[in-house]
Amino acid sequence: MINQIKKIITLAIALCLFTPIVASEPMEKPRLKVGLVLGGGGAKGAAEIGALKVIEESGIPIDYIAGTSIGSIVGGLYAMGYRSEQLDSLFNNQEWLSLLADRNRKFRDKPYMTENGVTYIFGFPVSRKKSKLANKEFGAFRGDNIIGKLDSLIGTRDSLNFDSLPIPFRCVATDIKHLKEVDISKGRLSEAMRASMAIPGAFKPIRKDSLLLTDGGMTNNLPVDVVRRMGADVVIAIDLTQNKPDDEEAPSAEVGDARGLFGWLMKRPDLQKYRENVKNIDVYINPDLGDYDVFSFSPEAVKDMIAKGEKAGRKQLKKLLKLKDSLQKSR
Repeated sequence: MINQIKKIITLAIALCLFTPIVASEPMEKPRLKVGLVLGGGGAKGAAEIGALKVIEESGIPIDYIAGTSIGSIVGGLYAMGYRSEQLDSLFNNQEWLSLLADRNRKFRDKPYMTENGVTYIFGFPVSRKKSKLANKEFGAFRGDNIIGKLDSLIGTRDSLNFDSLPIPFRCVATDIKHLKEVDISKGRLSEAMRASMAIPGAFKPIRKDSLLLTDGGMTNNLPVDVVRRMGADVVIAIDLTQNKPDDEEAPSAEVGDARGLFGWLMKRPDLQKYRENVKNIDVYINPDLGDYDVFSFSPEAVKDMIAKGEKAGRKQLKKLLKLKDSLQKSR
């Protein structure tokens, strides 16, 4: 019995001596998170699609998206799963005048028509005074066609948590009553995008809870800070701004105590935030769009701006590839 115990002990010692020691593998470091920022600029948003083509080509993964105005539409659709090729087709094939001006296509050949209290001239609504759709809020267009189009692209009218999208998303709008930035993270996605692009005077604002929401460009046209708060370690931004404000041109934050729209015009907090955000970008893409403006929606202009966006993206391709390499090393 004693001999058997000795043999067992001897065998156990031998196994311990000759069993190779396997070093535990070091835990893999988490990859740096990438945020994509899409600025506002109306029709100039076509250039963002061209730049996105190059970003996709670089292979950089996008973890978070924040967008303002047209950037919220491009960004929201991108967060849903649309890619540059699909967005290119969408922008090039869209009848923008009918979409933006709520044109009723069935009356497009009628010089004058009234239906359900709405008066149309060649399909464009010019009066809703006797309609249930009358809206007393200031703005030329209701934007119903835009919301309808976005709903069809999104595939749902339901309220969503924007963090649950394939890529988490934030949509920047402005509370027009208090001239405060509102970063929308949940709700009906089409309405959030429509609110973000509601240029005061052109589109009626969107009511959300107690807020009256208009174009996010009034408070944060390039929301780098928003995507940073979402968790982005590095930021790629597509900026549509052409005539950038110099530090000397931007009003001081200490100008008086004026309130309301006058106070906003005096202080221009959007310019102050813009300058701060531009300094906090890792890869900055700023297409040269010449004389194109927020209303340059002609087919020729859209096609040219997409090409200019791609050209600007290619100028930053080396930086994008370097960034991708650094992401791989961070794992």
